[in-house]
Amino acid sequence: MKKAMILFLLPLFLINAQDNFKINALKIEEPIKIDGKLDESSWGQAEKIELNYEIQITDNKPAHQRTIAMVLYDNQNLYFGFICYDTEPSKIRAHITDRDKIWEDDFIILMIDTYGDNQNAYEIAVNPYGIQGDAMRAGNSEDISFDFVWYSAGRTSDSGWTVEVAIPFKSLRFPKGQNQEWNILIGRNYPRESRFIFSWTPFDKNNPCLLCQAGKLTGLVGISSVKSIEVLPYVMSYQSGSIRSYDDPSLGFKNEPIKARVGVGAKFSPNPEVTIEGVLNPDFSQVETDAYQISVNTTFALYYPEKRPFFLEGSEIFQTPINAFYSRTINNPIFALKLKQKSNKLTIAYLSSLDDKSPFLIPGEESSSTVSTELKSFANLGRLRYDFGAQSYVGLILTGRNFSNSYNYVGGVDWNHLFLKNYYFRGQILYSMTKEIDNPDLFTENRKFGNTPYDATFNGEKYSGVGMVFRLIRSTKAHDFDISYQDFSPTFQPHLGFVTSNNKRQINIWNQFTFYLNNPIIDIAFVGTGAGLNFNYLGTRKERWVVFRVGGQFKNQIYVSGGFIPVNEEIFKGHKFSKITRLFVSVYSTPFKFLTFQLEGEYGRRIYRSGEPKLGFAKEVNVYLKLKPTGKFESSIWIAKARLEDDKTGELFYDGYIAGLVGIYQFNPNLFIRLITQYDSFSNSIQVFPLLSFKLNPFTIFYLGSIVDMHNFGESYGVRQTNRQFFLKLQYLWRD
Repeated sequence: MKKAMILFLLPLFLINAQDNFKINALKIEEPIKIDGKLDESSWGQAEKIELNYEIQITDNKPAHQRTIAMVLYDNQNLYFGFICYDTEPSKIRAHITDRDKIWEDDFIILMIDTYGDNQNAYEIAVNPYGIQGDAMRAGNSEDISFDFVWYSAGRTSDSGWTVEVAIPFKSLRFPKGQNQEWNILIGRNYPRESRFIFSWTPFDKNNPCLLCQAGKLTGLVGISSVKSIEVLPYVMSYQSGSIRSYDDPSLGFKNEPIKARVGVGAKFSPNPEVTIEGVLNPDFSQVETDAYQISVNTTFALYYPEKRPFFLEGSEIFQTPINAFYSRTINNPIFALKLKQKSNKLTIAYLSSLDDKSPFLIPGEESSSTVSTELKSFANLGRLRYDFGAQSYVGLILTGRNFSNSYNYVGGVDWNHLFLKNYYFRGQILYSMTKEIDNPDLFTENRKFGNTPYDATFNGEKYSGVGMVFRLIRSTKAHDFDISYQDFSPTFQPHLGFVTSNNKRQINIWNQFTFYLNNPIIDIAFVGTGAGLNFNYLGTRKERWVVFRVGGQFKNQIYVSGGFIPVNEEIFKGHKFSKITRLFVSVYSTPFKFLTFQLEGEYGRRIYRSGEPKLGFAKEVNVYLKLKPTGKFESSIWIAKARLEDDKTGELFYDGYIAGLVGIYQFNPNLFIRLITQYDSFSNSIQVFPLLSFKLNPFTIFYLGSIVDMHNFGESYGVRQTNRQFFLKLQYLWRD
């Protein structure tokens, strides 16, 4: 439910400022101690630039506070120093927390485009206590799950706060060459009555290319020979147990013997352009548990984000308009290998894995099927991408998953083209070939693939399919327009991707106007309208809808949006439903540094998607509340409640909720304890997840924790433990 509010998350845009804004990095011999003090003499000799422009709310008006930035480097590291003045230091928002949880604090941020092609950039953020946040930017999207090794420290004072950052060159990928010139954006997040952003360079909100508006980092000489070797071994001990019988809980709980697991990962970069990475017997257990999602009235598979480091690094190259690769389809790899090379405008990537327990996601017109298996498969993924112009590229992708007597191959082309300054044309065309497993005992379902002779049962059928997406976007300061077309044939199946529905031809249109008011009540307001049509391959109109939406960014960092769906018609399982109208609202607010609040709700009609579907009246609400009463303690609670009933007969289709409670105490930037408790009233299940975590960096870690699953069996047996695991894990990153 939480929404990470990273800098430049809104479409902030300007004139090409690269030629007018340059900062020269000074090479030094004396070491820099990363302590946040900025007391080395080298900082006094460094070139200094100021963040003079306020760009989030206004159009480049003078910044409310003064911010100074400096750059140094030696043979190993790139250093940044910041002096952030504040005339009201008591209002600084800062907490000692785990990495990547600083987005509601004051922080400075760097976006470093090492290739200078406006395609990708490292995002590096630091709050006043030196706590880190990082992400990978691809175009105008961000992946905050990305982590890499760098160092930071911060200090507060009566005049504001200071920060020092050291980024090892071996942590970065950049082109060959003795003289490096990189694009760089430098900003400061200043959350007070509004969320202001100060920038080194001015921004044009009529230019949708954020990275195009960077300044230049110059003066980097003689760093092209940087190479690195990383080895990441781990050892894990765990003990599991489970209930003997769900049908008869009185039979008790069975504990398995203590087990151990070891594995290793290795990465070699002979130069900054090439990365070769492999893992053997990796531990891909989920230390970060997946949050419960309401699925009681859902016929399609739910999406869960990737959290495993091997698949996260470099994942931006495998992202395409159609989700042709979803790394969680590689469930339990015995080994995995990854290769990436970027030479100027051309990027080549390859991923291969032997998976021990391969899952299946079988899409359909009105539902999808998820099948877990114990089967081994060999997965391969190849990617070729050529970048040209500002945020334009054309790419090829090929995926394959092979079993002993079955396969799935998918290949195609994708592109993104920025033209006439404000327009994007994006798209992808894929072709799939499938030979099913011939084992109806593993999975049987009568569901037909459209009007074809094929069905979802694993009966060895062979078929092919086509999937395509086309999208035209116009983005300016005051007006946004988006029209898209999707076409997935009934037998289109990307087994290594995440495509839950097919047999459809769908068109969507969205039109939005934005108003920058900047008055005592509201900063930004918008109004938008959209519509869509969905047909199957027989030409039957399955669905049509119209939606209206309004919202704004109010003072005290309150974001409100709401809307109405006045037209919504759908054919589901042969039943035609009309007047599926409903209202919806969303509120997100961080009015104080100790409080975050979020509310999402819907009120109106929904289809009850059962064997005999009916139209009902729905009430849905999601509430999230986070409190930070001290600089080290954080507590949050959330609840998602859903109810659907027949508003004519009063028949109750479902009524329940999912709730969670989280408590975290952060002793220092490296050490915390956490307790997560989640309850699902739909399944009467409870999960308790205590964890002690120590991190020297994102990869050198020590975990001690447990996962406990419980179920309420009612009056006869009450709440019983159904599954449990204790685990201890030690992992150490060695770099050379």
